[in-house]
Amino acid sequence: MCGRTSCHLPREVLARACAYRDRQGHQRLPEWRDPDRYCPSYNKSPRSSSPVLLSRLHLEKDADSSERIIAPMRWGLVPYWFKEADLSKLQINTSNCRSDTIMEKRSFKSEQVGAVASPEDWEKVWDNWRPLTMAGIFDCWEPPAGGDCLYSYSIITVDSCKVLNDIHNRMPAILDGEEAVSKWLDFGEVPAQEALKLIRPTENIAFHRVSSVVNSSWNNAPECVLPLHLLAGKELTVSASSQKMLQWLATKSPKKEEPRTPQKAEPDVPQWSSQFLQKSPVTPKRGSAGLLERWLKQGQEEEPVAKRPHTQ
Repeated sequence: MCGRTSCHLPREVLARACAYRDRQGHQRLPEWRDPDRYCPSYNKSPRSSSPVLLSRLHLEKDADSSERIIAPMRWGLVPYWFKEADLSKLQINTSNCRSDTIMEKRSFKSEQVGAVASPEDWEKVWDNWRPLTMAGIFDCWEPPAGGDCLYSYSIITVDSCKVLNDIHNRMPAILDGEEAVSKWLDFGEVPAQEALKLIRPTENIAFHRVSSVVNSSWNNAPECVLPLHLLAGKELTVSASSQKMLQWLATKSPKKEEPRTPQKAEPDVPQWSSQFLQKSPVTPKRGSAGLLERWLKQGQEEEPVAKRPHTQ
């Protein structure tokens, strides 16, 4: 699956886009946790921070599990049992995890699920499109030497639907509609096996080609998500850091005059951006499966409780 998402709505607008009804039927807005850590971006890559929807019960004991929180989390799950202080030593890609791996493990606990909100709207701040809600799992890692806990997540993937199969053989597990989101998040009321039935491909998406400018995570501009045909004849912008790097390569690279073995030119193949068609009713790298398997095996068989930092 690709390694790019887009989430560029302002905090208040994103909260309104994630409006929901609680167990009593009251319309609510999810509450932000650590809102200053949310950085809107047109081009988010693994290891960056993205907003995740989760049940309040994960963070507050005795809370109503139907109430929701938005919390920025690191994209790329860091399991609680990881012992190294240097996260770069986690050599496996955990930005995505396969649905079939999760469903095979009886130790999978619904208390560790969330939904990643990734709105894809580029013309108006909020035009009744709803966020692209992808199912995921998250964990809380405590640095061995102490310090603030790190919340991180992984996006669950499934086999691609027919319309996306020519682009990639995997796609995110999209929670298609408010009812699906509610069932996935409300681990206090919905059994894990029932929630897992929601993890399947969906055809209810629209997508379009985007410019290859999105290939560099340094680029953060509307051109990263705009349909390619709207950019015809328009000069694409790149970040200042990317421009400096290109200038350095052109003037100071010690190998620029050396003959190089002819290589096949990489075509300017457009990437893809997608979004739900339906309106809201309310205004792997090799080895990643093994890491997740180990993480899932160490899950504790216990009743749902508030999410706490794991002790080492």
